[in-house]
Amino acid sequence: MTDITYELRDRTAWIGLNRPQKRNAINDALLQAIEAVVRRAQGEARAMVLFGHGPCFCAGLDLAEHRAREAPEVFHHSRAWHAVFSLIRRGPIPAIAALHGATVGGGLELAAACHLRIADATAFFALPEGSRGIYVGGGASVHVARLLGTARMMDMMLTGRVLSAAEAERFGLVQYLVEAEAKATELAGKVVEMAPLTVLGVLQALPRIQDMSEEDGLFVESMMAALAQTGPEAAARLADFADKRGAKVARLSS
Repeated sequence: MTDITYELRDRTAWIGLNRPQKRNAINDALLQAIEAVVRRAQGEARAMVLFGHGPCFCAGLDLAEHRAREAPEVFHHSRAWHAVFSLIRRGPIPAIAALHGATVGGGLELAAACHLRIADATAFFALPEGSRGIYVGGGASVHVARLLGTARMMDMMLTGRVLSAAEAERFGLVQYLVEAEAKATELAGKVVEMAPLTVLGVLQALPRIQDMSEEDGLFVESMMAALAQTGPEAAARLADFADKRGAKVARLSS
C-alpha cells in the first residue's frame, strides 16, 4: 500500500493520505511523499484537495516512529515540516483541505497550510503536544494561532481542549461545516475557473499584506489591482458583465 494517493480530476489534484492503520500519522516518508505529490499537482493542476483515507484526516506526528533526537536534529526536523507546508501555502494553486475525524497536532498544521478548510460533523481538532511534554513544530505557533487567535491556541495547548467541528467553524478554523468531499468538489470546480492573476493576488499578495503596515498593505493592494485588472481575462470577464452575460452574485447556502 502506498502512503499517499494521487488522482487528477477535472484540473483538480486529489491527494489522499493513505496510512489508515496509523490514522494517517505523518512520518518522514509520508512528509516526503506529500512534498512530491504537491509539486506534481502544482505542475499539472489548477487546484488541489487534501484528504485522508480511513477513519480520519490525520492524527499528527507518528510518535510510534519517533526517536530520541538532539536539539539540533529536532530543529531541522521541524524546519523540514515548515518547508513542505510552505510549499502548499505559498504555491501557485489553491489548496483545499477536506477534513473528517481526527485532525490533530501535525494534521491540524497540515490543514492550516491549506487555503480553504471544509470539515464534516465527525471532525475534531486538538493540539496534544502540550500533554506529551513537547511543543508544536509544524507551523501551528504562527498559522493555527492566526486562524484561532493566540488565546484559544493557548487553551488547547495548556488544557488539552478538543474542538468539535461546530466550534472550529465558529472560531474561524474552518470555513465550511458540511459533507467534506462533495463541498471540496464544488469549491474546486469554482477555483479552477478563476483568472490566474486573481489567484496570484489571493494566494501571494493577500497573506503578505496581513504582515504589512496599513500604508504598505494598501500600496500592494493597488499594485495587485493594477496587475489583475489589466490582464486579458479581466477584460473579457468585465465585458461579459457589462453586456449582462456574466454570472450575478447570488446568495448560496454554505
